[in-house]
Amino acid sequence: MKVRRTPAPKAAQAPRVARQSERPLANTPALRARLPDAGPATMRDVAALAGVSISTISHVLNRTRAVPDATRDRVMQAVATAGYTPNSVARSLKRAETRTIGIAIGDITNPHFTAVVDAIETSAREQGYTVILVGISESADREIEALDALLGRRVDGLILAPSADGGAAVLDRVARHNIPVVQIDRVASPACDAVVVANADGARRLVRHLAACGHRRIGMLTGLPGLSSTRERIAGYRAGLRDAGIPYDAKLLACGEYSAEPARRATEALLALAAPPTALFASNNLMTLGTMQALADHDLAVPDDIALVAFDDFAWTDLFKPHLTTVAQPCREIGITAVRLLLERLAEPGLRPRLTRLPVTIRHRRSCGCAADAGAIA
Repeated sequence: MKVRRTPAPKAAQAPRVARQSERPLANTPALRARLPDAGPATMRDVAALAGVSISTISHVLNRTRAVPDATRDRVMQAVATAGYTPNSVARSLKRAETRTIGIAIGDITNPHFTAVVDAIETSAREQGYTVILVGISESADREIEALDALLGRRVDGLILAPSADGGAAVLDRVARHNIPVVQIDRVASPACDAVVVANADGARRLVRHLAACGHRRIGMLTGLPGLSSTRERIAGYRAGLRDAGIPYDAKLLACGEYSAEPARRATEALLALAAPPTALFASNNLMTLGTMQALADHDLAVPDDIALVAFDDFAWTDLFKPHLTTVAQPCREIGITAVRLLLERLAEPGLRPRLTRLPVTIRHRRSCGCAADAGAIA
């Protein structure tokens, strides 16, 4: 007689455990009590919400190790749910960097510097850096204060337009802190990288053009004494006179301090000469405004009564009648180049100091006294 055996019952299968990346975000009352109204969320909160370790959160946020896409998605969802903001200050202290660049500029209201700073900020942001801007008002004391403030913020590097009085001392002080610096617009120390333009070349070409238009008495509104840009533009002015065979006359130079009101007064002094100039060269944009004010006060028409050319092109030159003949600086390239040099210096501190001189462009219009279509200024 056969005995039928009853098969033993199968062991119950353990319930499938969801992988970490498949689990819903934690929703415990204790955790929810913190989010989002119980103060800033921490990395521990995000880890608990995502159901992963704190080290995984760190790897995802800092991109220090490959993490599966599903896990990364959970982490980022948890970051958004918690409203977590990484502590950049603590992170920078650990890495000895802040991903910030300090900018110290003499006159932040000057359209030239505004355009350069805009290019610096855009370029720095594209490289993952933020910028801190301070104005130094062309003052040595203010420059020192600005430097101390930026160093206190632990900036990784500085972009500086040195003042006439304190630039060299400030750069020596920065060097003691081992903070890389790029100078723009003017050079106070050959020991630091710098981005400037062909100041002498632009001034020389303008003066030579005025001479070609028949002018022999060409006055110049000069910038702040002590700045390399001032010296170079004066050197270009004198070179233009030599090219034209015109003797240099120091009485035809008047200091406008790179500002409108001093330039207005300086223009008044030139117009009061026994033999006043028949053409004027204002060596920056703000001085151009002061010069034009003085000419208007004397009812002098440009170019019928006196010719006018200027260093610096700006957005509203075409609003003037007649349109101004100017030297245009490459503001965007100045800013981009300054950021590039600074980041290269951060990566390789031992590089030799580099001086980058960018070319300028002559905008030939009608204030010089000839037809704007007469051809480029050589």
